[in-house]
Amino acid sequence: MLEVCLLGTGGMMPLPYRWLTALMARYNGTSILIDCGEGTQIALREKGWSPKPIDVICFTHYHADHISGLPGMLLTMGNAERTEPLLLIGPKGLVRTVNALRVIAPELPFEIQCMEITQPEQSFSFEGFRIEAFRVNHSVPCYGYTIAVDRIGRFQPEKAMELGVEKRDWGKLQKGGEVVTESGVVTSDMVLGPPRKGIKLTYCTDTRPTDSIVKNAAGADLFICEGMYGEQENLDKAKGYKHMTFQEAAHLAKAAEVTELWLTHYSPALTRAEDYMKDVRKIFPAAYAGKDGKTVDLCFTEEA
Repeated sequence: MLEVCLLGTGGMMPLPYRWLTALMARYNGTSILIDCGEGTQIALREKGWSPKPIDVICFTHYHADHISGLPGMLLTMGNAERTEPLLLIGPKGLVRTVNALRVIAPELPFEIQCMEITQPEQSFSFEGFRIEAFRVNHSVPCYGYTIAVDRIGRFQPEKAMELGVEKRDWGKLQKGGEVVTESGVVTSDMVLGPPRKGIKLTYCTDTRPTDSIVKNAAGADLFICEGMYGEQENLDKAKGYKHMTFQEAAHLAKAAEVTELWLTHYSPALTRAEDYMKDVRKIFPAAYAGKDGKTVDLCFTEEA
């Protein structure tokens, strides 16, 4: 199960009723934060989650509304006596940007590790899941992210028995290992069925529509995408500032054949996102206006 919480849905500036865009995902004991604008700590507290166990922070880009909350977040982690290393992932310039922000958070009881994205598409592997970064089209280098949880094929005990594997060793094969028998080495692919559908979450903000978004969001269980402007009349403004309208995000969701779309990163001038959703759902019916604290548990589907 992948827990997903849209902590904040605002763009440009925090508002009394809307924090800046940030997303938290939790899987199997690992916590991933994407973006950390001003107010992210408060959004976490409102959700009832703690910043201390965050393992990875990914940044889409380095505009202030996506990273200005980092120094305070680091200090809070330090005050909570965190000692485990913290991994930061972001476009080129991550080390320089983080070092500049750390002028006001210089002493921390934990190590900060930085991994800069150097390719148009780049994958980072962790225990049980992957984070995949992909370049989008904004006024500065900017990336979207996919969190993918793969699922191996179903274990086939009859094949294991045919190959002479003792029951006590089945667990090794189920975890992708290998077992030595009297007849030779048995590897997991010899006793597992075809890979089953995993879990996929794709998140992108601050971009024009791109083919890279459709490609990387393809088949996602949940696609969280910026919708800076609800009014289609603001299309020229969206193009000028390299953002998107609600309708453009819906077309991306339709093209990528995702299961569900949440909109986020609203303009401060947009006060009632739901007012525009009727037209959006004409394009993509499973579209929802994101709101601060909106949460879902993405689970594996039952398959043979």
